Amino acid sequence: MPSSKKEALFIASLIALWYSSNIGVLLLNKFLLSNYGFRFPIFLTMCHMSACAILSYLSIVFLKIVPLQVVKSRPQLLKIATLSVVFCGSVVGGNISLRYLPVSFNQAVGATTPFFTAVFAYLMTFKREAWVTYAALVPVVVGVIFASGGEPGFHLFGFIMCISATAARAFKSVLQGILLSSEGEKLNSMNLLLFMSPIAVLVLSPAALIMEPNVLDVTLELGRKHKYMWLLLLLNSTMAYSANLTNFLVTKHTSALTLQVLGNAKGAVAVVISIFIFRNPVTFVGIAGYSMTVLGVVAYGEAKRRFR
Repeated sequence: MPSSKKEALFIASLIALWYSSNIGVLLLNKFLLSNYGFRFPIFLTMCHMSACAILSYLSIVFLKIVPLQVVKSRPQLLKIATLSVVFCGSVVGGNISLRYLPVSFNQAVGATTPFFTAVFAYLMTFKREAWVTYAALVPVVVGVIFASGGEPGFHLFGFIMCISATAARAFKSVLQGILLSSEGEKLNSMNLLLFMSPIAVLVLSPAALIMEPNVLDVTLELGRKHKYMWLLLLLNSTMAYSANLTNFLVTKHTSALTLQVLGNAKGAVAVVISIFIFRNPVTFVGIAGYSMTVLGVVAYGEAKRRFR
């Protein structure tokens, strides 16, 4: 087989694995938190972070997927710890929202990340974009307003947690650019995950025991009742790491524009699959609102690329 065909097959396989990992962990989170009786989003996030810590170490130290970078100073470690706490907040908030909201609506709200990123970038770094770029964000916000009004399963607390998680995710990306901006402190995403994950576990463990005090008893009881409980939890946690790894590899082997297009399509695919699996009702207004948001995100990405 010619090398070009091998490379194309390799990239296609990476993208398929990236899609299946991202969508798989999202759907399994929803299934565990809403349909399975496992109502512990903080503990679930801790399981994800534990898997990321172990698998990151194995992948980097033994499999050498990327060169191991080192933390060079205490200030750099404090910066990583700050990012880890913000990252925990975004993931926990997203998981809590899945207890109350359909995956389709969760993805619609999550698509507003570029809006929050632009706001935080302006407030924290005074970075301004062309007016056309900001104008493209209007349908992003308007689309979510329409989607909220047309969502039969709308839940106010779930919506607040989802929008907070989306804002925290955007805040983390801007903060990362500020804190780890110097050449000596920059870390690639896999090494950053390696250092953030153990800190996240240390933060989430006491939080889970305090805020979800019966988590161990209920988890053990569910494990006795459902023979696939532990397998689902292990698969879910492994997928959480796989989503990060494949995102890094797809970024490495494709262009920024390709990644943006694939990312937008991934959200739409997740919405369609979730509707088929969970059978949650959708309305024309909700679909129209989500479509408007996605088109706004596409227009924002294109405007940002052209008017950089």
